[in-house]
Amino acid sequence: MKCVKVPLTELNDTRIKLMENGQMSMDFKIKAEKEYGYIPITEDIDGYEIVDIELEEIKRVAHNFSELLEDELTSTEIEDLRTSFDTIGDVVILEIPDNLKDKKQKIGDAALRFTKRRSIYMKKSAVKGTTRVRELEFLSGEDNPVTIHKEHGTRLKLNVKEMYFSPRLATERKRVMESVRDGERILDMFCGIGPFPIVIARNHEVDITAVDINSQAIKYLNENIRLNKLKGTIRTYCGDVRDVSKQFNSKFDRIIMNLPGLAYTFLDVSFDLIEDGGIINYYEFSDSYEQGISRLKEACLKQDKKVEILNTRKVKSTSPGEWHIAIDAKVSEAKN
Repeated sequence: MKCVKVPLTELNDTRIKLMENGQMSMDFKIKAEKEYGYIPITEDIDGYEIVDIELEEIKRVAHNFSELLEDELTSTEIEDLRTSFDTIGDVVILEIPDNLKDKKQKIGDAALRFTKRRSIYMKKSAVKGTTRVRELEFLSGEDNPVTIHKEHGTRLKLNVKEMYFSPRLATERKRVMESVRDGERILDMFCGIGPFPIVIARNHEVDITAVDINSQAIKYLNENIRLNKLKGTIRTYCGDVRDVSKQFNSKFDRIIMNLPGLAYTFLDVSFDLIEDGGIINYYEFSDSYEQGISRLKEACLKQDKKVEILNTRKVKSTSPGEWHIAIDAKVSEAKN
């Protein structure tokens, strides 16, 4: 590497001057030894002693995912690429638009370098079916879909190919956990691997019943119960909650209904199981709160109950104009 050789006493002043003139190379480290220093330069410069010496290259760290793709994708393609992704433990799941599928390998390799995670997968479908899974395609790193995700002091083990899990609901799970009080009897109607039950039971002395139709999700939930130190207890059931609920011997102080695409079809079940004055944490996909509130009120009328809306909020955006919304409702027996 071509360098300016200067006495150590002149090193800093020379460095500043060369930087100001745009003549110093920023890709290599300055070297100092004995009485002289060596400053990498981009061109020959009159008035200095120029030598050729081996220098250590500076490793550049990309500030964002897009920077790693500047030599692989056009500026328009980079704009099309969604640079946000789901990180679940040491697995990353990308969403790549159709017009960039022919460059999916380069995008996957860049994501591996940028995130420094173990495995990179690409979404191939939306979440679908009664077991709520999506198709994933392996892109880069190690093809191992089993991982442990850490959230609010808990460890959640899962296989990202066999069950749905969203790390973007972490704030919502914490919010619900903080609203729970010790002694509550809680039903999670669509529990998955158990992020709501595990986070809640870690922090509260509660009795939780967790149900999911996906047998693999229940398998991992049972493992997660063993993985975590819990204050509360969690009992697990595999099956459709409409059928499983026939085994329950008591009602619940709180029911969590996080199945936003279909939760409204189970409102009759939840109102049968809710204790007088109990709380329902209800979720659905919508562009507003009015639809969910109307569904809650209509379901109450059918069962001669009344509902009080305690809180509404947007959990996350799912598509332009549509949100994963949450409604907290208190359900009571109607007084004649």
